[in-house]
Amino acid sequence: MAKPKKTPRPKAQTPKGFRDYFGTEVTHRAEMLNKIAAVYHRYGFDALESSGVETVEALGKFLPDVDRPNEGVFAWQEDAEGDKPGDWLALRYDLTAPLARVYSQHRNDLPMPYRRYAMGPVWRNEKPGPGRFRQFYQCDADTVGAPSVAADAEICAMLADCLEEVGIARGDYVVRVNNRKVLNGVLEVAGLSGDDKEAERGIVLRAIDKLDRLGPEGVRALLGEGRKDDSGDFTKGAGLGEAQAEVVMGFMQAKRETGAETVARLRDLVAGSEVGVQGVDELQLISDLLAAGGYGPDRVEIDPSVVRGLGYYTGPVFEAELTFEIKDEKGRARNFGSVAGGGRYDDLVKRFTGQEVPATGVSIGVDRLLAALAAKGRLEAEATGPVVVTVMDRDRMADYQAMVAELRQAGIRAEVYLGNPKNFGNQMKYADKRQSPVVVIEGGDEKDRGVVQIKDMVLGAQLAQEASHDEWKERPNQYEVPRGDLIKAVRDILDRTS
Repeated sequence: MAKPKKTPRPKAQTPKGFRDYFGTEVTHRAEMLNKIAAVYHRYGFDALESSGVETVEALGKFLPDVDRPNEGVFAWQEDAEGDKPGDWLALRYDLTAPLARVYSQHRNDLPMPYRRYAMGPVWRNEKPGPGRFRQFYQCDADTVGAPSVAADAEICAMLADCLEEVGIARGDYVVRVNNRKVLNGVLEVAGLSGDDKEAERGIVLRAIDKLDRLGPEGVRALLGEGRKDDSGDFTKGAGLGEAQAEVVMGFMQAKRETGAETVARLRDLVAGSEVGVQGVDELQLISDLLAAGGYGPDRVEIDPSVVRGLGYYTGPVFEAELTFEIKDEKGRARNFGSVAGGGRYDDLVKRFTGQEVPATGVSIGVDRLLAALAAKGRLEAEATGPVVVTVMDRDRMADYQAMVAELRQAGIRAEVYLGNPKNFGNQMKYADKRQSPVVVIEGGDEKDRGVVQIKDMVLGAQLAQEASHDEWKERPNQYEVPRGDLIKAVRDILDRTS
């Protein structure tokens, strides 16, 4: 008789493109989200928490990764109900698509304009890579129903305040602003307006979006006949003439020493285009409004080289870039780059209601910001662990629980050792692994004398690395205090080591 096959044990591993986050990482992210939320709240934005699952119909346009199932989202179909097929559902891939659904569904009950912020994970069924995960956090703020670019200026100011609030110093970042209407004007001047030029405009937009990767000459080639990459693959270009290409390149290279000079240069480029002039006027107004609020070019600047998202946004576009250098995996110096982006998208709810509703918003890459702070050495490498109360006598667990309760009521993070207390050395190893700053010891003798032993783990680690035998004697890291002085003794150590 054949033996039944054993059921193989599952592999303990995360799926590709996902990762686990432990104590310190989770704590740092929560602290950052709280700081950003405080700024959003100060600006008058209300919190919104929507479902992580939406109908595929509500999500609408998917991500461009068409080689993946469901075009870049994690989707599934519900069971059929009778003759009716089940709904297709998907994990949200951003926080903007759910906002469109929420606003359209509840617009009669919401104020106009509606100002909301949202934070949480999003999921993208994309090919994973180094630093590219399928689940990550977004942190958005949007104003729906405000046609004035004063709303865009406010978002830029708020973005600058958020960066400084989380620890990015002024001078280490800049919020750069561009406008899709200016590009539309440039395309019109270059002879690319009209329905018959839609394909060429699409090629131009994609070429502009590759400026960082290909450089000016690579973009220029794509504006013309096309470009062959290092592998020999040829990408067809937009077929623009030299004069037309110069107009587009002039747009991307229009930044000058001052905002006023940049605006003047853009005004020259779009002369004769009504939409282009309107875009330049909007940039000028944004600059004026920000300057009136104290947000000068050291924090926010007009920069036509901001091209990310120009194919999606309908007006002002903004991007927060960190300007300090870091070392890449090969030890080469490079700028850290973008950590947030946004802009105006006036067709947000049109799919649902048929009406065009103005909207503008920003999304902050929390994980990118955390990586930036770590690169600048502005995050604690390890969070302080809890005070550990050791167990010297199992029959006196109530005494130890009373002790730890006192510590917690005093606002001190603390726990009783709940493993096997037989081996005291294991208790100390546990406290060390937990990065505990203080260990409290109370055996039968200490109980009878009304004292507790306080072991300063931070000082002990320092002495172990640096101190001589005499210094050990002069600065003992373990001593006893009256039981009634427990809270004071622990707090003294925490204050010294914080």
